[in-house]
Amino acid sequence: MILQSLKEYYDRVLHSEDMVIAPEGWEAKEISFIVVLQSDGKFHHIEDTRESFSKKLIGKKYIVPNGVKRSSGVAANLLWDNPTYLFGVISDKTKLKAEKEGNEKIKKILERAEKSKEDFRNVLQSRLSTCKSVEPILIFLNNEKLEDICKDPLWEELKNSDAQVTFKILGDDKIICEKKEVKDCINNLKSNTDAVANSICCVTGERDEIERIHKSIKGVKDTQAVGGNIISFNFPASESYGKRKGQGLNSSVGKKAAFAYTTALNMLLDKNSKQRLLVGDATTVFWASKCCDLEDNFLSFFDEPKDENPNALCDAVKELYCSVKNGKYNNNDNDNVFHVLGLSPNIARISIRFWKTGKISDFANNIAKYFDDLSIVKPVKEPEHYSLWRLLVNVSAQGKSDNIPPKLAGELLRAIMDNTPFPVSLLQAALQRIRSEPERRVTPIRAAIIKAYINRYERVYCPNNKELFMSLDVNQSSIGYQLGRLFAVLAKIQSEAQPGINTTISDRFYASACSTPVTVFANLLRLKNHHLAKIEAKGRVVFFESLLGEIIGKLSFFPPHLDMNEQGKFAIGYYHQWQSFFVKKSEENKGVM
Repeated sequence: MILQSLKEYYDRVLHSEDMVIAPEGWEAKEISFIVVLQSDGKFHHIEDTRESFSKKLIGKKYIVPNGVKRSSGVAANLLWDNPTYLFGVISDKTKLKAEKEGNEKIKKILERAEKSKEDFRNVLQSRLSTCKSVEPILIFLNNEKLEDICKDPLWEELKNSDAQVTFKILGDDKIICEKKEVKDCINNLKSNTDAVANSICCVTGERDEIERIHKSIKGVKDTQAVGGNIISFNFPASESYGKRKGQGLNSSVGKKAAFAYTTALNMLLDKNSKQRLLVGDATTVFWASKCCDLEDNFLSFFDEPKDENPNALCDAVKELYCSVKNGKYNNNDNDNVFHVLGLSPNIARISIRFWKTGKISDFANNIAKYFDDLSIVKPVKEPEHYSLWRLLVNVSAQGKSDNIPPKLAGELLRAIMDNTPFPVSLLQAALQRIRSEPERRVTPIRAAIIKAYINRYERVYCPNNKELFMSLDVNQSSIGYQLGRLFAVLAKIQSEAQPGINTTISDRFYASACSTPVTVFANLLRLKNHHLAKIEAKGRVVFFESLLGEIIGKLSFFPPHLDMNEQGKFAIGYYHQWQSFFVKKSEENKGVM
């Protein structure tokens, strides 16, 4: 199903006028430097195609012949490659590293570089010697003089990079790979060497030659630099039924389908793709059977807004809510299916974390419910909505992306797509951060996470329980919630009695109060009498005593222990009560859903 959907997406983009994707036998490759030749094969200059992107220099993408898959041997690409294959040179960094290992190592590296250079020439000579457009390159390679190229100001930068290089004729707008004559020659070359289609492809159901080695998938976070594979077999158990060559023969994916799904997935995973979401250790891509608004806006719902458009998330969510009225995401086209694919690294392979597919309206409704569950009363300066990355980084140690709990990002996104309870590890992480931080503060974003977790959990497993509201709910039946309120009132009394105190009861007793209430609340209630005596405004004293009486009236005892969900409700009760001290009196006890 995944491969079929990717194959369909490839076919869709291939026939689209707005998007460009490589046809079969070709690939989109980042080419950083172009060697410009005269029509007689003489070197003219080196052209730099790179542009600054996120403080990095990124080469321009060109459609070039498919690259070979290298492991340890020498194998040259056709018409493009790195400086070692084109000129037989090695970078200064590689040379310096080899010198530390001795002359024998240097000798091996230089021999390999020379062999790579010869292989590039031999591949070009054997395959495209009859193509007139390629003649200048062959003349250049056979009569190459490095001393001429070395004079170019970009030579040192080219030599010391591992960037890809190709050729162009002076005065032409296109690189040689893009010339019609060259493209026709390469396509004819491929068709003449096609093997007999003697098997059934499991993706298309048509006869085709089975692809043994599938193209590497790049762009999944934390995979190897050379990429990874979704389909690959290289152990004895996969050599059954006479398939002694292993690799992809057991998958029964034809060459055409293998090329289509790998090309489509690499396009979705490209660093400039607007259909890729990176959060934690999960890499997520998404697409639709046909062009739709959800495909264009899906990333905006979860990605951190960029500096140039800080309101992108809020605007996207507002548009999502408005779609209920205007029907923007209520697409009734049953043929237009939306797909979400979650990937994660697994050594040289790529694991499928999750795969979701369904109607556009179902995805839109589930995302809207996710934002509903996260809604909570908050200070004016706080963002209206939070990105998925910001949610996760606020429950990670030291607030760092690298410390986001493993697998949490993928599990959370899957729960959002399915409208199911959030993973329990999310609640655990949020409570741990609240307890472990010096100030013991329940921040708005953590309160939103805990509220969303509890409501989604109880909606499924405890449907008779009353849901947590956006703001203070004095009639909430949860003992944890009421204890949280009580603790907030006691903390507020102390802050007014002793303004500017270094260590508050929240700093000292929050962890114990939310987990083992019986051990701390009796002492805290005795201590509050001392604090109330210090408050000069008698009206405030009456207010606090009345509020304490209202809360304690709902408590029959102080439990010895609160389970994790009640600890979460304690945090929400604490947060709601604390926020109510900073709103207008008319808004107190409003209890909005």
